[in-house]
Amino acid sequence: MRLHIYAINLDRSVDRWNVLSRRAEILDVPLTRVPGHNGAAVLPEDRIDCDMRAFEHNNGRTILPGEYGCYRSHLKALAAFYQTGEPAGIIVEDDIELSADLLIRAGAAVEALPEADVIKLFNHRIVGFKLATTSRMGDEIGRTMHGPQGSAACYVVTHSGAVRLMEGLKIMEYPWDVALERGWASGARIYTTRQDVASPTRDGTTIATQSAYRASKFPWWRRLRTYGIRIVEAARRIVYARNG
Repeated sequence: MRLHIYAINLDRSVDRWNVLSRRAEILDVPLTRVPGHNGAAVLPEDRIDCDMRAFEHNNGRTILPGEYGCYRSHLKALAAFYQTGEPAGIIVEDDIELSADLLIRAGAAVEALPEADVIKLFNHRIVGFKLATTSRMGDEIGRTMHGPQGSAACYVVTHSGAVRLMEGLKIMEYPWDVALERGWASGARIYTTRQDVASPTRDGTTIATQSAYRASKFPWWRRLRTYGIRIVEAARRIVYARNG
């Protein structure tokens, strides 16, 4: 399976694109740039398909401009991939370092678990991993009973999976990385590799700083409903993982 990579890149991040595209050229990897959505250029009242009330209840804070832009960018990348009619493709953010075996391992993962809609290839944490299968390249594929796993910087998605994500995640109620994992809500069949197939560069994310995240949080008493939602979400994740 010859997979194509769709890379999300903001217009202002020229250096990141130059590094990524040069690496792809060296590795002879098919790469398509997807112009990222600049969330900072959109006023909160002008955001589309965004349930700000639900987001605040679910996350205990306000939406950061970069999060909105990230969400719209991933939907745009999925649409670009879907329009090609290809059976599977890889979505990456521009802070991922392309490895020589990325396409081979991603393709082997899809072959090992053809019923999957998405297989995440990079995470910040893996806790409570439940194995579903192992690819011919030795990558263990399954689900986690604890999360969020963090990051949506690199994942392989199938044609049917793109449809499910674009329909099930059309309305923003969580950051994209969290929403992507919630297969129990979107109806998508989401899996992950136990070990990272991709790795991030040292540049880091352009979505937001840690101080911006902290500043966006509500006082503890306004997050009581959020804590209850997270308990329910944790239980749903465990059931989802065990049924996978």
